Amino acid sequence: MNYTIENDKIKLTVSDHGAEIKSLIRKSDNTEMMWQADSAFWGRTSPVLFPLVGNYYKKTSVYDGKSYEMGQHGFARDMDFKLSSQTEDELVFLLKENDETKAKYPFAFLLVLSYKIVDNTVTVGWKVENPNDTTMHFSIGGHPAFNCDLDTYKLRFEKSNQPNKEITANIIEGDGSGCLGDEQSTFQLDNGILKMSDELFSRDALIVENKQSDSVTLVDNNGKDVLSVAFDAPLFGVWSPVGKHAPFVCIEPWYGRCDRVGFNQKLEEREYGNTLSAGETFTVSYDIILK
Repeated sequence: MNYTIENDKIKLTVSDHGAEIKSLIRKSDNTEMMWQADSAFWGRTSPVLFPLVGNYYKKTSVYDGKSYEMGQHGFARDMDFKLSSQTEDELVFLLKENDETKAKYPFAFLLVLSYKIVDNTVTVGWKVENPNDTTMHFSIGGHPAFNCDLDTYKLRFEKSNQPNKEITANIIEGDGSGCLGDEQSTFQLDNGILKMSDELFSRDALIVENKQSDSVTLVDNNGKDVLSVAFDAPLFGVWSPVGKHAPFVCIEPWYGRCDRVGFNQKLEEREYGNTLSAGETFTVSYDIILK
């Protein structure tokens, strides 16, 4: 089921399946900002990635001597959430563990996703609660896809409101594992601007680590800002499907990422993994700001 909230600037629609944004309309010109999940290119719009961002090495993690297999980006995006509350300006969804998740992931959890609109901004909130009596390990990330023409639109990267001079991105290994190799690419930027193309994404996502930027702005063919994604995440991804010339780009704040090729698969030793002691809560958010 879809749920909609709106104000005089924007109209937001979220599905309880995956608690996924399905539409974000700029009312000034009735423009749809979100990719509409055409499966010929990519059949999703803005999935949440939990409890895994990217891939485990060999699709497997090991915890307390037991192996757990999980597909790319975890299971939350394919599950039905419960609507917890709805007001004029906010939607809140809940997801808890079940027998299916326990077969893939060793922990009980409460995942709370919220969407709040203020003026021209959507704040996407994530809260993870640890109900276990042991330490919990997890990753979480966003994957919002925005309509654009890769041939003419650009991205501007900024840190503390200052344009980046360059960004360095890790590259997915070309062995089909969906994991990182040792290859990196450094992109020189013109006042923070990076041109997009099919070639830019020829090796899958660009994975930008070490808080190099805290805002990524989509800029149209006339040089006008379309929207910004602002975050305090330790890393982020930028992606469009390989070889499809898809009419969208994803700007993805992450708290976690795929393993490196050859990783020992121990869940508690994953790079950028998050830990919660028994009873603790992890709370973060990011903003989608329409221009």
